[in-house]
Amino acid sequence: MTTARKKISIVLCLWCFLGGLQAQDFTPHGSQPGLDFPLRSAADCLSCHQSTQRSSDPYNMPADTWIGSMKANAMRDPLFWAALDVANNDMPGVGDFCLRCHTPEGWYGGRVVKTGQPNKDVVNVNGAQGCSLQGSFTETASDHNDYSGVTCQFCHRMESHSPLGQPAATQNADVWLDDEVCANSFSGEPCRKGPYKYDSSNHFPPPHDWEYSSFLESSKYCGSCHDISSPEVYENGQLSIARKFWHNGQETDVAMPIERTYSEWKNSYFADLIYRDPFEAMSTERQPVLTSGENCQTCHMPETNEADARACTFGNDRPGNLPTHQFAGGNTWIPQVIKAVYGDDLEANDPVGLDRKGALDLTTSYAFNMLQNKSALVTTEVTSQTAQQLEIAVKVTNLTGHKLPTGYPEGRRMWLQIEARDAGNNLFWQSGAYDNNTAVLTEDSQLKVYETLQGIWNEQNNTCETEDGDGDKMFHFVLNNCIAKDNRIPPMGFTGAGNRELAPVGITYPGDPDLTGAVVNYDITPYQINIDQVTLPITLTARLNYQVASKAYIEFLQKIADDNNLPSENDLCNRTWTEGPANQNRASFMTDLWQTYGRSEPVPMAVDTLVVN
Repeated sequence: MTTARKKISIVLCLWCFLGGLQAQDFTPHGSQPGLDFPLRSAADCLSCHQSTQRSSDPYNMPADTWIGSMKANAMRDPLFWAALDVANNDMPGVGDFCLRCHTPEGWYGGRVVKTGQPNKDVVNVNGAQGCSLQGSFTETASDHNDYSGVTCQFCHRMESHSPLGQPAATQNADVWLDDEVCANSFSGEPCRKGPYKYDSSNHFPPPHDWEYSSFLESSKYCGSCHDISSPEVYENGQLSIARKFWHNGQETDVAMPIERTYSEWKNSYFADLIYRDPFEAMSTERQPVLTSGENCQTCHMPETNEADARACTFGNDRPGNLPTHQFAGGNTWIPQVIKAVYGDDLEANDPVGLDRKGALDLTTSYAFNMLQNKSALVTTEVTSQTAQQLEIAVKVTNLTGHKLPTGYPEGRRMWLQIEARDAGNNLFWQSGAYDNNTAVLTEDSQLKVYETLQGIWNEQNNTCETEDGDGDKMFHFVLNNCIAKDNRIPPMGFTGAGNRELAPVGITYPGDPDLTGAVVNYDITPYQINIDQVTLPITLTARLNYQVASKAYIEFLQKIADDNNLPSENDLCNRTWTEGPANQNRASFMTDLWQTYGRSEPVPMAVDTLVVN
């Protein structure tokens, strides 16, 4: 083991032994603050990786596509900040666990809770609240702006193994970062890892130390942050799980599975089809990961086909061989909120004149495309018809490589909105009606909502509680230890239905007749419609809607802030800011933005129309 790698291991052991004796450590695993080579700012990468004269650059260059993504704006997201306050209120100090993912530069720089000194305990009193971070919401990718989100070096220094050779974890951002000088280095810094190999005879190598990494091409790499469990806590010399998972009325020995996007994919048909040809390791080109199937990058970092596509101003053109840094997801709402609140200042403060508002629009367009063209299919058929009643079946098919919807569970949902109109185009029946002005979803008797509801296990009455004493929905991210409902649609070839951490709850998906051991990737919902005295023909419209944040979730964040008298941003952090929440608490700021900018307006993912005579 090299001296640098030995140092990492020693620092980790000392931190756990000395720091853990006096305080809870919510992030004991993986690389820790106090790196020999601090993470460089994204600003250091812009000079070579931002658009110049080519018209296609804004759609291909890493900087231009990244700056509008939710990764780059993970610390400007007002929904995150409101949720962070709830988490810290529920479990003091757990914000260290949350901020590790959202601001790697700040966390590894010792500006959250840990200082990087193994013989010192917590010195950033409000670090878990984000009060010790450098920079601001409207600064750009300048040096030491901890509000730049998930930056370049965090991803491009990630290792596939620990310093002792153990495989990297696939959850909770328990990652290992390369922290030693690159082999044959000319800069004296760690390698920047990427999916390419270079041969000077036909490709120009980058003007910085580099190293080919197949890990960056794998879904396991994405799983490092996209499987989330209740944290393992180090306290008084002991490791324990913050919230153990209750399953089928019994407390298990595993942590609460909060998010399982990677595991959902891993237990799908898409993962089963992927393999790597070992002989490709001799290639000087980027190695193809897939011969069939899809990994995470296939959809979320799609290859460009433009003839002059490039990743660097000094690099080679790579048509059809360049994964773009879109990081496309399903969030069409928050990028537009960030644009409205911070966009003008971000562009004014950008030292190189990047089109930041345009990039946020681009991210929004990627999300719309993902939702409306790559996620779901809706079909409708009549199963029975009399003069008095019409019975129909609406089938929703999941086209993605994970559950639909997936990811962060709080407030995120899909639902079916069905409308029936008579010959005069008069609406005479509907299910799943939604009022954009009030953000109220009518909970009719036939409503179908796809979601996961996590709750707190009540041992007295043996129930997973998802509502408080007032009957209001609860979303206690860090306190939840059970799953009351998970009817989200599995991906094709899903073999995880028998896995307690992945199993549907409150619904049974039938076995897939074509794929052994798997369940189907669709759900069929029956509806009964009274058509007595209705003039034919009847036009049926089935619409699948997706929403980032429900009204109940926003109201919950506000209720927790009000009930606990959570302070304003400036009072909490002893600041005099005028941007962001400033003199409001973070939940009130989010509530105001929610009311002003569309109340997280639902996106129609798929629509089907059927005429019944």
